[in-house]
Amino acid sequence: MGVLMSRRQTVEKVQKVSLAVSAFKDGLREQPSTRRRAEAGDARRGTLEQSVQEGEDEVSAGPSQPEESSAGKAAWERLRDGRGVEPEEFDRANRFTPPAFIRPKRELRDDEPPDISLQREQVQNDEMCEICEVWTAESLFPCRVCSRVYHDGCLRRMGYLQNDSAVEVTETAHTETGWSCYYCDNLNLLLTDEEMYSLMETMKQCKIIPETSLSLDDFLHYKHLVHKQQFEQPMAEAQEEQATLQFSALDPDKKGHIEWHDFLSHESIQLLQKLRPQNALLRLLTAKERERVRAAFLALDQDNDGFIGDTECRRARHSWFRKHQKETPSCNVSISHVGPISESSPTSSSSSRSLEKTPRVPEQEEPRPVDWPGFLRDNVAFVLAARPNSAALHLLPPA
Repeated sequence: MGVLMSRRQTVEKVQKVSLAVSAFKDGLREQPSTRRRAEAGDARRGTLEQSVQEGEDEVSAGPSQPEESSAGKAAWERLRDGRGVEPEEFDRANRFTPPAFIRPKRELRDDEPPDISLQREQVQNDEMCEICEVWTAESLFPCRVCSRVYHDGCLRRMGYLQNDSAVEVTETAHTETGWSCYYCDNLNLLLTDEEMYSLMETMKQCKIIPETSLSLDDFLHYKHLVHKQQFEQPMAEAQEEQATLQFSALDPDKKGHIEWHDFLSHESIQLLQKLRPQNALLRLLTAKERERVRAAFLALDQDNDGFIGDTECRRARHSWFRKHQKETPSCNVSISHVGPISESSPTSSSSSRSLEKTPRVPEQEEPRPVDWPGFLRDNVAFVLAARPNSAALHLLPPA
């Protein structure tokens, strides 16, 4: 009881200090021009016309000055820094300051095989909100990928939770589907500075405009240019068909275009697959994701011999690690608890043909056994691609 009382007193102190600091910052934010005019008044005496002119200079020097070229430059800067779309009409009043995203750096040991055993590990969420660092128990929303937890009020003040998404967070955060925080929802933040520079240069060369949606023609044109740059030959018909299926997977609502954040997540995971070995990708998995992969493997290993069939692994890959919108379609009992399947993803009703095209091993041929390390390597990219909250399928398994 003494520990509980001490902790409660500590939390109350933290809350009081947080409220006081927030109120003080809000007061400074609301009256910046008044403070500057008072300081200027002590140094020199100005006329009323001079004060008005200073205020007009402050407004004209602000970021809202309309310049077509600066808007595009700002969009590329947001892409480079890992920040989301910041429209001009976004009201920052009474908001927390968004976090400064720091891109990861490659380490020398990243390419070495990580020690991920099949033995279960303890997975626990943080106790305090990632934003305000205050503990209020039941009102915290956990991320389904990492250990961070958040208050819905803090997410709103950060600008990451709007009215439309608030209901989704409250409905899914405590379910099996879960909700990804703004760190894990953005696959682009997994790229290093060098990798991000490479992606930006490719997009610029292919005339991609950041923060805009892409039609099927735009997507295929981009894929053709990237393929020709990389292999110095045109894309084959089979590869174009696969790209078309990927576009359909990124457009679950069949709107005829894919959103910018879905396109960026797809290209980010594609670049990770191309530039990093599987061992480096395995090191990106969180404890929650490792547990999810363990559950998938153990569900498939019916005889508990540590191996599963290669054919079963390839077929099941089309239905693992998916999100869902409102209802989860029925699937195999052995893997139904691993992860919901998107209603509109190519693994459900809309892509039965994709499942039918899954390579099948002839009955007379003995399937290749897959052990736990091999299962991890084969599926790590698809586990990472399932992080965003969007219903889009950001990495379609090959047919």
